[in-house]
Amino acid sequence: MDSSQIKHFDYIFTGTGLASLMTVYKMILSGKFSNKSVLLLDQDSKKINDRTWCFWEKENSIWNSIITKKWRLALFSNEKIKLDLELKPYIYNKINGLDFYNFVFEEFSKHSNITFLNEKVTDINELETHVFVGTEENRYTCDYLFNSIYTKAFAERQNKYPVLQQHFVGWFVKTQEEVFNPDEVTFMDFSVEQRGNTRFMYVLPVSKTEALVEYTLFSEKLLEISEYENEIKRYLEKLGVNQFEIKEKEQGSIPMTCYPFWEKNTKRVLNIGTAGGWTKASTGYTFKNADKKSSELVEFMKDKSALNPIIMKTFHKKSRFWFYDLLLLDILYRHNELGSSIFSSLFKKGNPALIFKFLDEETNWVEDFKVILKCPKLPFIKALFRVFFLSKINMS
Repeated sequence: MDSSQIKHFDYIFTGTGLASLMTVYKMILSGKFSNKSVLLLDQDSKKINDRTWCFWEKENSIWNSIITKKWRLALFSNEKIKLDLELKPYIYNKINGLDFYNFVFEEFSKHSNITFLNEKVTDINELETHVFVGTEENRYTCDYLFNSIYTKAFAERQNKYPVLQQHFVGWFVKTQEEVFNPDEVTFMDFSVEQRGNTRFMYVLPVSKTEALVEYTLFSEKLLEISEYENEIKRYLEKLGVNQFEIKEKEQGSIPMTCYPFWEKNTKRVLNIGTAGGWTKASTGYTFKNADKKSSELVEFMKDKSALNPIIMKTFHKKSRFWFYDLLLLDILYRHNELGSSIFSSLFKKGNPALIFKFLDEETNWVEDFKVILKCPKLPFIKALFRVFFLSKINMS
């Protein structure tokens, strides 16, 4: 192709996951990028309800209009206890993937400088003055590229940082029996057989007869689909469900690792989303972290002087929360069966609001200490010795 036919953009976003869509939406809200051309590229057209996002918040957010359900109570349970947790001042919110896609793309359509193309990215090549992007159909260039296409090999072909997966299968079911409490989300139910792993049920009830029921694991290996689905059936039977209809299904696998993806950032390419280490490593939660980091990124982009080789590489930094996550992942990597006891200790003895604040990485040192003291001591002391004093993780 003649270089004169290659279209140039100020910014290109490769992959239109949560991070890219949030960032572009907030670029529009800022009013600072109306003279900048933006291209979003993805092989997925974002036309189906392929996922559910949940997050906790104290106040209404910019996403309030597309929240389909809110809960002020949460259930935590294992084979011995059931805890009804009051989340105040937090509210647990649910957003359907398709509602989010429709919301942001409707806004994009009002701005002629924003282009979305349903094309698969095949090549990214950074040059001195620009970045070249190839797709199966076309070629493009840009001044700066924001990549959210996750490269699994970066984390999995190294042995310094543990890599687990938060993997799940969920059914949105409608039952004949009224078995769900629509006022209370089941945050974690560890009463299911653990089988040497960290396994729990996660239930988002929207009425007495309708809920998203997910079988979730924090572990290294994925299961056969039938194993997840059989566990969902068993769980529904335990709740007293005899007949039900599956309205929708979803499945996913979210990497849980402290691998420093941001070290792959370069002069003109910045990795975002899971590809940039934005996923909360210890829980797999993505929505709240992406919301925070996308706002930070837009503020960062407003200052043209910030787009330089040094600052681009340091946009995302390690923090003490990164270190806390690393300790937990080290424990679960070596002793995956300890997940139930660790989370049970945390919620049985702890303040739910403080735990959520801690997971949001908004606590101070004193509050950190209060949360950490609730966890089993010996596994964390051993992990601290391995991670900190040995300066590396022995994955043997």
